[in-house]
Amino acid sequence: MKTLSNLHEKLTKGEFVVTGECGPPRGANKKVIDRKISLLKRFVDAINVTDNQTAIVRMSSIAASAHLVAAGLEPVMQMVVRDRNRIAIQSDIMGAYSLGIKNILCLSGDHQKFGSQPDAMNVFDIDSVNLIRTVKDMRDKGKDMSGFDLDVAPQMFIGAAANPFADPFEYRVIRLAKKIDAGADFIQTQCIYNMDRFKEWIRRANNENLTDKVYILGGVTPLRSAGMARYMNNKVAGMDIPETIIKRMDGVDKKNQADEGIKICLETIEELKGLKGVHGVHIMAIEWEEAVGTIVKQAGLK
Repeated sequence: MKTLSNLHEKLTKGEFVVTGECGPPRGANKKVIDRKISLLKRFVDAINVTDNQTAIVRMSSIAASAHLVAAGLEPVMQMVVRDRNRIAIQSDIMGAYSLGIKNILCLSGDHQKFGSQPDAMNVFDIDSVNLIRTVKDMRDKGKDMSGFDLDVAPQMFIGAAANPFADPFEYRVIRLAKKIDAGADFIQTQCIYNMDRFKEWIRRANNENLTDKVYILGGVTPLRSAGMARYMNNKVAGMDIPETIIKRMDGVDKKNQADEGIKICLETIEELKGLKGVHGVHIMAIEWEEAVGTIVKQAGLK
């Protein structure tokens, strides 16, 4: 496969990459994007732009990604199937590529009942696996889902998500294989706190030779407080924060808990760097972009 993006190029060269995350604002204020760009640009190889994350209405991922392109950064545009039928999906993929967006992360999307407009109608015309396949067919075959020839095929580097911590655990690697078979080029995982479970997941993926077919980026999120750790563990679906981590955060004075959260994050990154089949990290510092530079520098990633 030819090089599709800078992120793809770095991964093909065997570099241990770093991606970050930029949540668009709940409004049309470009200055919010500009501020996040200024905090992330020197420390990451690409920046995920979320698509109405947690089902809360925000600036579109395409528009926010275009702002990143204009600033000389490389976005990973997230796209969820919750809000679009197949016509809108294909149209948005072509439009995004025309704006210089070369990476896409294909997702189902958080259910709208958890968001700001729970009465909104979801779509789910296709699922996330079929979204992956759609992007791949548009890219490799130069055709839309109806078989119509595209004058310019969107040459996207295709990403997907994986959650090694959801149940049933035995299905996690099977689900990963399905996404790879559909055409995923890279995978970003759920936040890793339960390292023992992640190691077992990556071991199984290695044994199935899946890590030879896809680039895996381990997800990390620095905890700002013990309260945040409890909330994520109890309220966020598919999250697994061991009690030892929560007790560790509890054992630190409140004013120092954020520093402890960064320390835990750094320890996780250090372990990930030594695991076969892990090709980088995806740092999700939720509305805490200031921490990314500290983490990247202290982890020796840049």
